[in-house]
Amino acid sequence: MKKTDLYKNLAKKVDGKMKAALPPQRFAQGAVGVAKKTDKSTSDPAGRLVAVSCRLPAELVNRLRERAAGQEGGISVLIAQALNLWLESAAGSKAP
Repeated sequence: MKKTDLYKNLAKKVDGKMKAALPPQRFAQGAVGVAKKTDKSTSDPAGRLVAVSCRLPAELVNRLRERAAGQEGGISVLIAQALNLWLESAAGSKAP
């Protein structure tokens, strides 16, 4: 074999070992407070978060960001609270 072929084979071996190895702990595998997927689904299925996208006017988004800056949980919690209040009021207004 040529010297370059030997280096290519060595590189393939090293690449295979790197792919087979687990990622180091510093890459969020051992992070504190990170729940595993199995823990989330078994502990509280109703508390799962689902990504929802929508288009809002820029002025409204800026107001939301300002309001959410001082609130724990950020913009997601603020929007969830607003939607809950709106849905409760809309359900009450539809009742005969």
